[in-house]
Amino acid sequence: KINFYTLSSIMAARRAIASAKMMTTTSSSSPLSSKTRTNATKSIVTLVASSSASFSSSAFAQTTPPLSRNNHNNRNNGSTMTSFSGTWTRRRGAHDVSSSSSSRCFTATATSATTGCRRRSGFREASSVIARSYASSSEKKLLVAAPMVYVAGEEMTKYVMDLVKEKWIAPAVDTSKWEHFDLSAKNRDETNDQVLKDVVTAGFKLKAIFKEPTITPTADQVKRLGLKKTWGSPNGAMRRGWNGITISRDTIHIDGIELGYKGPVLFERHAVGGEYAAGWKNVGRGTLKTTFIPKDGPDAGKEIVVDERECKDEISAVVTYDNAYDNVHNLAKFFFERCLEAGVKPYVVTKKTVFKWQEPFWKIMKDVYDSDFKAKFIAQKIVAEKDAELVHLLSDAATMKLVQWTQGNFGMAAHNYDGDVLTDELAQMHKSPGFITSNLVGVAPDGTYIKEFEASHGTVTDMDEARLRGEETSLNPLGMVEGLIGAMNHASFTHDTKENHKKMVDFTTSIRNIMHKLFREGKGTRDLSGPSGATTEQFIDRVANELKKNRA
Repeated sequence: KINFYTLSSIMAARRAIASAKMMTTTSSSSPLSSKTRTNATKSIVTLVASSSASFSSSAFAQTTPPLSRNNHNNRNNGSTMTSFSGTWTRRRGAHDVSSSSSSRCFTATATSATTGCRRRSGFREASSVIARSYASSSEKKLLVAAPMVYVAGEEMTKYVMDLVKEKWIAPAVDTSKWEHFDLSAKNRDETNDQVLKDVVTAGFKLKAIFKEPTITPTADQVKRLGLKKTWGSPNGAMRRGWNGITISRDTIHIDGIELGYKGPVLFERHAVGGEYAAGWKNVGRGTLKTTFIPKDGPDAGKEIVVDERECKDEISAVVTYDNAYDNVHNLAKFFFERCLEAGVKPYVVTKKTVFKWQEPFWKIMKDVYDSDFKAKFIAQKIVAEKDAELVHLLSDAATMKLVQWTQGNFGMAAHNYDGDVLTDELAQMHKSPGFITSNLVGVAPDGTYIKEFEASHGTVTDMDEARLRGEETSLNPLGMVEGLIGAMNHASFTHDTKENHKKMVDFTTSIRNIMHKLFREGKGTRDLSGPSGATTEQFIDRVANELKKNRA
């Protein structure tokens, strides 16, 4: 099965086949040799692959195609050629189903007129056939990407990432081992959120995930999109399903361009706990009692009163939530490892002087630092021995330090909510959310890391609306591409040999270097290059041209 990005890709393929057909049509006076016919067949596959962007392996590029489409066959009229026939089918997650609630994609089957063999041996194998044909046309072997999960989103960011995959990735990389999912609000609605469950399952298995920005629909969007309900953010399910310990948000830097902080700033936001999953109820006057019933220990089954108080106002909001601390040891280890690698000084942020329940977070972080990392920070001369104690910052102070410490070269770790607020401030200090990474990190049962990479900004709805009106846009894809690079590198690190991992890192680094070079030369998007900067499509094409030169 070969999955097409858009119907326009299919039309491009038809035009390529028609052109090739003219080249391969035989006459009674000048029959083609068997070898020539075979070469012609390969040429047609190459033409079709080129026309449809290597028939990218995205299973969810189309979210609203018709449910069925008549087969399209290209007759060879006695000539040797390859034809493609296709039908619209439905797909839930990564599994074919017939249910009307599933997501949709287009599947096609390649047929060789020389052998009469119809390739139906699976999506990945057929994708590899087309990828190899693409490679033969450029006389360069494709780099095979390691298995990972690719989660498609919606609106402007999906449009841009489709271009990135088509023009930057497909010409150089065989992505047939990727598993693709459509997490758009429309598809979540149609699958009753089965697609989210499939994403979590696949991510747990492959341990490397890239996610495009998605929308959490407002009441207006629910009505406009015809959704059955308001679907909540998928983040909670992902964090629970992957045993999330932290959301890493770091500054992105471009050599030669000062964005905000001069040196790197690393931030770890505890991935669970806090107000986000709180229970609440508005109440009147009365007695409020919070109780807890242990499952283990000497008091198992007994009711323990956590708090009791009188509500004296006519309206009070009662809120309950907990902060899980079991995984803070893993968070501490991950945070201090990253600070060591980057050569930056670590700080831990809480409001423990007022919120006494935050004390365990600080204590666990300090214990891990003192026992496993303090000596390492001294040895690497990141901190002097006399100043080697782990520094605690009150959250109020941290907000000021983020403004004052513009030299960068520091790291912070905080609770879930404090981390959410402080990293928004970090993004504004470093020009915009487009220059901040956002990576969810979980821990698998075997102790290895599950990493999900995404941009820290949203779907850029207003720019997408302008694009649909036919207006010029200029969206900087840097944050999203950094996420894609991170996911590809982590997938390679997790599944590849050292040799293949080095090749993948070399390729992804070339993408980053080319983007940075164009920004330095004033050929980037308008957020950095001003009104004369490139449009969205122009910047994509400029990077694509540079990558093509590298492959030559």
